[in-house]
Amino acid sequence: MSYRIRPSEHFTGEFKAAGTEQLQRAIAALTERPDGLVEAIHQARKNFKRLRSLYRLAAADIPAFRRTENARIRTMARTLSTFRDATALVEVSHYLADHAETGKERAALKRIAKMLTARRDERATSETSVEDSVAAAIATCGRALEALSRITFEDGAGKSATRIEKGWRKALERAAAARAACENTTDAHLFHELRKRSQDYRFYLDLLRQLWPSAMHAKRREAAVIAELLGHHNDLALLSSLVNEQPHLFGKSEDLATLRSLMTTRQEALRKAALKVADSAFRDDPKDESRTIRLLWKDAA
Repeated sequence: MSYRIRPSEHFTGEFKAAGTEQLQRAIAALTERPDGLVEAIHQARKNFKRLRSLYRLAAADIPAFRRTENARIRTMARTLSTFRDATALVEVSHYLADHAETGKERAALKRIAKMLTARRDERATSETSVEDSVAAAIATCGRALEALSRITFEDGAGKSATRIEKGWRKALERAAAARAACENTTDAHLFHELRKRSQDYRFYLDLLRQLWPSAMHAKRREAAVIAELLGHHNDLALLSSLVNEQPHLFGKSEDLATLRSLMTTRQEALRKAALKVADSAFRDDPKDESRTIRLLWKDAA
């Protein structure tokens, strides 16, 4: 696994290796599909998220490249999202069933999960459309690899340390702003933003894990918990949108009422838990933490 950046090596080579790994893994997942198409798309989209985080880390030095490639990767991920979203709705219905408290609630959710599964499978029958999207994504990965191969940085230890410090500070400032925006609100978009910023932080901790293994492992664990909790929250928001747009899909009014109640209760619990972890994960001042990372980088280099 080369999703890392080592201070002892040239930054350009490390950056390219980390990005190339993600693109190659995405191509392999979409081509080989050892666990089926659904899982292949899920894995590829995770690779795209890591890649976009990597490019954000060095955005100050490669602004044009970052803008162009971020747009390319974002569009590519979205072409694969429709089928994945249908699968996420099935998964979150099972997640709700795991938190149901009565047999009546579980029975209602079982009926809803069955409907959502049929809806997903119906979409999957449009095999040509899905395969076209996958083929386009693979081709786009090839173009992204070509663009990445042309990138160069100033590789001096001091320059690289400053680059890392800036990227790290920016990531933490964005995370702090996202956390603050989630105070006293239930807005799903704001919590989704906090999830994305937590994922960035988790990926950066992966990239530089060798600088301070013990501390970074603990912080990474917290960032992963936030991302997981708010991943469920985001899927529930997606399900809530479908309920509001097409309530007739959900059968009996009693089932719909049960679903609405459980979604509301579960989302509230997820928000509360995520904010508690976020207060710990992002407790350090962004400037102080990024300076520490700079010093650790220079020492390791």
